[in-house]
Amino acid sequence: MPELPEAEVVARQIRTRLLGARLREIWVGREDIVREGYTTVPWYRGASLQSVERFGKSVVLEFVNEEACRYVVAELGMTGLLLFQSTKAKSPQHIHVRLLFDGSREPELRYWNPRRFGRLSLLDKPGLERYLARRFGVDPLLVSQPDFVRILGTRRGRLKPLLMHQQVIAGIGNIYANEILFRAGLHPNMQVGRLSVGKVERLYRIMREVLKEAIACGGSSVRDFFAPDGTEGQYKRRHLVYGKGGQSCPHRCGGTIRRLQEERSAYYCPRCQSLRSAK
Repeated sequence: MPELPEAEVVARQIRTRLLGARLREIWVGREDIVREGYTTVPWYRGASLQSVERFGKSVVLEFVNEEACRYVVAELGMTGLLLFQSTKAKSPQHIHVRLLFDGSREPELRYWNPRRFGRLSLLDKPGLERYLARRFGVDPLLVSQPDFVRILGTRRGRLKPLLMHQQVIAGIGNIYANEILFRAGLHPNMQVGRLSVGKVERLYRIMREVLKEAIACGGSSVRDFFAPDGTEGQYKRRHLVYGKGGQSCPHRCGGTIRRLQEERSAYYCPRCQSLRSAK
């Protein structure tokens, strides 16, 4: 499942190859892939791509014409990808939207999504603001350390589900939550209210380190992820615990990585990530 690093890689590649290009046509293969704004498709024809940004796990394309600006919000969801026409990494039958451009390095950007958990939304400025406010909490790469400490200080419950709560902290999913907590030495089921300020500050630093390292490696291609140009993310080679249940702890503590089967599998070392490690 694409998470923040993968979405950031996608946004950067599109920005590099398509920024300033004119959108000649939008082809929509099935109407239900557009969550909101399907009737506004004609507006985008002839508009230019002004900016490409990432919010949480979504990629937002801003288009402008002589009168106004509108946005295409692409939710990557479980299996959603944005792929250039030149990419042969995926089969064509699950391409649901095509954006055809003039004056760019890539003539076409495709929205590929076999399971269709993600959608596109075509929004004006007020609609985008409502969408972002409803769906996303703070960005882990933009939030300050004091604000992060304050946010966790107001929350209760288990630590890993909180890191993955998109309306609190946007962009972290199961892969990176496991990796962050292992490197921070914190058990996935640690109660947030038991964490000292020092532990929260350390969690903040490691969270940012892991996400930035993953972006630099092109993300993690564990199952379905490909960047728009078809390349695979290589951060999977640096995973310490995710998907490694039954293997020896990489810290050589003598422990074995265990898997907690919950809503999402949690991987952890019971020696390095003790429930008593809050202080």
